Amino acid sequence: MDLPINPPVKPMLAKPVADIPAGQLYEPKWDGFRSIIFRDGAEVEIGSRNEKPMTRYFPEVVEAVLANFPARAVIDGEIIVADTGRNTLDFEALQQRIHPAASRVKLLSEQTPAGFVAFDLLALGDEDLTTLPFAERRARLVECLADAKPPVYVTPATDDLATARRWFAQFEGAGLDGLIAKGKELGYEPDKRVMTKIKHKRTADCVVAGYRVHKSGENRIGSLLLGLYDERDVLVSVGVIGSFSMAVREELFTEMQQLVTTFEGHPWNWAAHEQGERTPRKNEVSRWNNGKDLSFVPLRPERVVEVRYDYMEGLRFRHTAQFERWRPDREPASCTYQQLERPVRFQLADVLTSH
Repeated sequence: MDLPINPPVKPMLAKPVADIPAGQLYEPKWDGFRSIIFRDGAEVEIGSRNEKPMTRYFPEVVEAVLANFPARAVIDGEIIVADTGRNTLDFEALQQRIHPAASRVKLLSEQTPAGFVAFDLLALGDEDLTTLPFAERRARLVECLADAKPPVYVTPATDDLATARRWFAQFEGAGLDGLIAKGKELGYEPDKRVMTKIKHKRTADCVVAGYRVHKSGENRIGSLLLGLYDERDVLVSVGVIGSFSMAVREELFTEMQQLVTTFEGHPWNWAAHEQGERTPRKNEVSRWNNGKDLSFVPLRPERVVEVRYDYMEGLRFRHTAQFERWRPDREPASCTYQQLERPVRFQLADVLTSH
């Protein structure tokens, strides 16, 4: 490739803020794989957040880039997969697209095809645009992709705060992850947190049903495993909390010993579950952290903890939850899915056509 900007390039990042700032350009925060895509004629490279190419995993995106991008361009955006049945984003299906077998990659590209949502233009032709104000880069992006067809899209954007607040409330129902706010005069600064992101924050009371030890030693808690009861009164694994100081990890380890039990009779006795049901014990080696042991120590499900989370993906917290406080006043049986706030369903197609 011989572009004004060549791979790898680290993407510009966002820092979290509590509320939507005024006087910015606002975009939906897409829940996908961040990717800077480079096209130089017939050559295409799909970059990633960690600068490792993802080109081989998304052959259908390569085809879409060749059909829709300018002949020479560098465009920042997000690779997404849509659940066409629910008309929402499907991050879990997107994760499955990273597979070592070429035959599997080809099959998944047909079964769960990905798309690309563009939100910044870094280079066009022989021009390096990274020093231009974002508002100008945005206008150039809209212009150069004016005739693009699905699965290539330009993200919606607005400078109206009321519209941004409406998007923040509505778009979560289509599987989106909040808002991104960018200064209109902002140049493109790779690997710097110069944008802001606003995400939903909620709390839930969960049952603590197990723990994993910390990598630094057997007498420290690495993470606590959380559960919620479903309509069948089955305790379902919903996620973990794990952001503790080292002193607290040791204190928690001591506290939890009185609750340690065996897998016999435990709600997550993996051997008693039907194949395919989600439990913390299922697939003890993570495909995303090769060799990482995901086994856990079972606890009697008697303690309740209040945690902060942003949103659910299926039956689980989308991201790692955060400790809020212990709830000795709550009975474990009261920790059900019914307490959770569910966003009103919104159509992904309507998000992609919002301007």
